[in-house]
Amino acid sequence: MIDHLELQTRSVAEAERFYRDVLAPLGYRLEMDGPVKGFAADGGLDLFLVKGGPSENIHFAFAAPSRAAVDACWKAGLDNGHATDREPALAPHIHPSYYAGYLRDPDGHLIEFVCQRPE
Repeated sequence: MIDHLELQTRSVAEAERFYRDVLAPLGYRLEMDGPVKGFAADGGLDLFLVKGGPSENIHFAFAAPSRAAVDACWKAGLDNGHATDREPALAPHIHPSYYAGYLRDPDGHLIEFVCQRPE
């Protein structure tokens, strides 16, 4: 289980906008608004954004409760002008119910939204 994630970013403002846009469908909101930005859902701070040089090859996935939620997160990214990587689709090579969509945040991190439940 992951307690929280901290990402270093070249632009905290750009990263804040990206995560605010694409995590809203999962119930995340900005709860810490200072030099460090903190996003929370269900009371716990889960994601922190800090100024710094991004690390390469970061890929992480946000669990979505349904395929519709995966679609909503990906579409929020698309509608708000954020970079897409792969449209939501089944990935049966992972397992028959693996449904995911992918975006790139402003620093190029691969951000996945995934539902692993059957439809």
